[in-house]
Amino acid sequence: MAASRSRGRSTGDHELDRDLALAWSGRWTLVTRILAVNIFALALLAGGFFYLDSYRSRLIDQRIDQSTVQAALIGEAIDAARPADRPALIARLGQSTRLRLRLYGPDGRLMDDSWRHEPATYELRDPATEGWRRQVARALDRGVDMVVGADVPEAFVEPALDRGAAWPEVAAVLTGDPVEARVRRAPDRTLVVSVASPLPMRGRGALFITGNARDITRIVREERLRLGIVLLVVILTSVMLSLFLARTIARPLRRLAIAAQRVRLGRSREVQVPRLPSRRDEIGMLARALSDMTQALRQRIDATEAFAADVTHELKNPLASLRSAVDSLDVVTDPELRARLVAIVHDDVRRLDRLITDISEASRVDSELARAKFEFVDLGTMIEGLTQAREDRGIDGGVRIAFARPHRGSAVVLGDGSRLTRVVENLIDNAVSFSPPGGLVQIGATRIGERVTVWVEDEGPGVPAASREDIFRRFHSVRPEGETFGRHSGLGLAIAKATVEGHQGCIAVRDRDSGASGARFVIELPAAEL
Repeated sequence: MAASRSRGRSTGDHELDRDLALAWSGRWTLVTRILAVNIFALALLAGGFFYLDSYRSRLIDQRIDQSTVQAALIGEAIDAARPADRPALIARLGQSTRLRLRLYGPDGRLMDDSWRHEPATYELRDPATEGWRRQVARALDRGVDMVVGADVPEAFVEPALDRGAAWPEVAAVLTGDPVEARVRRAPDRTLVVSVASPLPMRGRGALFITGNARDITRIVREERLRLGIVLLVVILTSVMLSLFLARTIARPLRRLAIAAQRVRLGRSREVQVPRLPSRRDEIGMLARALSDMTQALRQRIDATEAFAADVTHELKNPLASLRSAVDSLDVVTDPELRARLVAIVHDDVRRLDRLITDISEASRVDSELARAKFEFVDLGTMIEGLTQAREDRGIDGGVRIAFARPHRGSAVVLGDGSRLTRVVENLIDNAVSFSPPGGLVQIGATRIGERVTVWVEDEGPGVPAASREDIFRRFHSVRPEGETFGRHSGLGLAIAKATVEGHQGCIAVRDRDSGASGARFVIELPAAEL
């Protein structure tokens, strides 16, 4: 037995551990969903990087258009100048526009270069000689370009022999194209914009201008940095808020799930489901509803166990008497004594039959009321029919019944008519059985405010104050003197109380209003609105 109990406890522990693991994994599933919903909105913000790529493309297009116009104007200016003044003009224009100007003859030979006369207007930097910050910036540029799928321009390389044929755009212009422009990538990933334009006089060659558009790369990087900082702050804020939200949702739900699993596994009869009184939201409502449900379930289980124990106890008495009588029949030979034993057997069998019938009805009251479809019941009409039928059958001991019938429609309730009829009939039976010969049983029904009150009075000995709660307990029976033992199961008033409470009402026993001897049973039910 000890080994068996140990195995049972181990199995229960494994089940609880499994359920706790499921609860924990469910918690992270909830966190993941919350994070996913919030980060989805951030993904839209991250789409700003795609916008920056299109923004860079527009800046490059604008720079190409600007360089094309500059090339045309510079070409006209150079063509209009005297040959002796052209070198100085080329140098001055190169310094003012921060461009490198090169003139190529019709045969593609380099005729002049602004860098021959003035210092270089831009520098193609070697990435290996720059600091780590720029290295990081270029790495970020490559990463973003890969993510957004940006087109990477070809590398800008100065030819060993500077001739027009080395530059595709110059070669195109020398063969007759009006203007040709290209964008290339310097070693440090900055952009180099080049434009070739024919000189105004036909046959005079081509003007080739190049410029390092470092400012475009700087502007895009600055915008990416700003967007990245905003995105990082928003992500951190969203993650923190999501974790806080998940904690306030998932943690109490996990506590409720663990408590519910412990209740299901029956590890303790006193498992307390947290009520979370400080929560005034839906989770708090759920916690309190689960706690109330658990309390109601525990009360129902306790009531079922107590009912089973009471039934066992009540059935043992007639069974013991029946067994004793049956065993005695085998050894008793006296005919008169055998007849008395047979009578006891018959009486015990009837008592068992009555007990089983009442027990069956008592066990079905709650479930049947839960499924019953309540209808309008006029208690005045119902009680009038009961009293008339009883008078037609005749009443034992000459007991009289007086019913003060209310106005029609004033004592109407919503309920199960057959069950309510059984309750009132049981109270009338009790009143008649306790009434002295020729006594009077008075019945009344009226509506007081939002409640309908029904009372049944008798002139019997009454119910002691100490027993007024006990008489509604199962199998508790206080019968009049002289009544044969076992005629009542002690379930009648218990069934009546369960039925009345199932109709959201209450039943109690009190002293008569007149102060005379006797008992007054009062039923209060919610009135129905017709």
